[in-house]
Amino acid sequence: MMSSKALTLAVAINAVLAVALLGLCFGGSSNVGSGLVRTQIPQMRVGALKTAAAGIKNHEKDVLKAAAHYAPSKIGALMEVGRLTSQLAKSGVSIPELANEIVCQQGQKTGNPALLKSCNVEWYGPNRPKWLGPFTSNVPTYLTGEFPGDYGWDHIGLSADPTTFQRYRETEVIHARWAMAGALGCLVPELLAKYANIPYQHPEWFKAGSDIFTSKGVQFLGSSVPLEAQFPSMINAHNAITLVITQVILMGGAEAYRVNGGPFGERSADPIYPGGDYFDPLGFADDADKAAELKVKEIKNGRLAMVAMLGYYVQAIVTGKGPVENWTDHIANPEVNNGLTKALATKFGM
Repeated sequence: MMSSKALTLAVAINAVLAVALLGLCFGGSSNVGSGLVRTQIPQMRVGALKTAAAGIKNHEKDVLKAAAHYAPSKIGALMEVGRLTSQLAKSGVSIPELANEIVCQQGQKTGNPALLKSCNVEWYGPNRPKWLGPFTSNVPTYLTGEFPGDYGWDHIGLSADPTTFQRYRETEVIHARWAMAGALGCLVPELLAKYANIPYQHPEWFKAGSDIFTSKGVQFLGSSVPLEAQFPSMINAHNAITLVITQVILMGGAEAYRVNGGPFGERSADPIYPGGDYFDPLGFADDADKAAELKVKEIKNGRLAMVAMLGYYVQAIVTGKGPVENWTDHIANPEVNNGLTKALATKFGM
């Protein structure tokens, strides 16, 4: 049976451990205390712990000396915790960051969505960057940072309804992907015509489609290459109806497969990011953390591409030129060829 002296010493040692824990919890440098308050521990017990810690606060040295003599293993463990904490602080890792990493790893093991919110805190969760930086206020409650690209901005409540929010998310991501493909596609023919001397009939993106109504059609490899020398010759578009039907079959089929699944796979839990062997053959989403980061990069670049496409439209209407030619004109004479001097008159010409 444990003696009264040993019992008193054990209580004192555990009280020291409680002081160390409470110092981390309520010392102002950690979020652990707020986590304890959110648990089911009654507020009275938390207050009692604070009072007990304050009661022995001025006798730590005496307690530690006695504990080091009678219970070296516990004191050794406590000192080791202090040493590791000091090393973490010197290396720039804070206790909240360490706790957040542990919660994230546990979420990855269990698949718990609440724990997974701790992962990628740079772009997700309540501590993510906001649209107005430190001046952001009144972030809508339904914008929790769960989804990529959420910067807490929705001042007119377009996404307040969860069903509408889901539809808008899907619409934005799909448009972003098409905008990225379109922004590059608008540049390539003009770049090839200017720097690779491939003689397209109309390298400008807003005129290229009209070539399908000419006798030569749309010749993707350039008008100087004979049709019989182009392999395969069917890549040249000569019939608008055939082109539309082909696009409907290929694009519509891909979209139907993405949303509903298909003969080669079941419907994905998230149709925006279906993944799998057919939509992610290189395995970018195999690592959960990397996939979460790539989703943020995708939507950020996609939003930029949508703005770029709007700029292409405005440039075409105002100057009647493609983006590459507009850029070279601006570089050659920026004082004359810029948005301010060209904004008052249009020169759209076919």
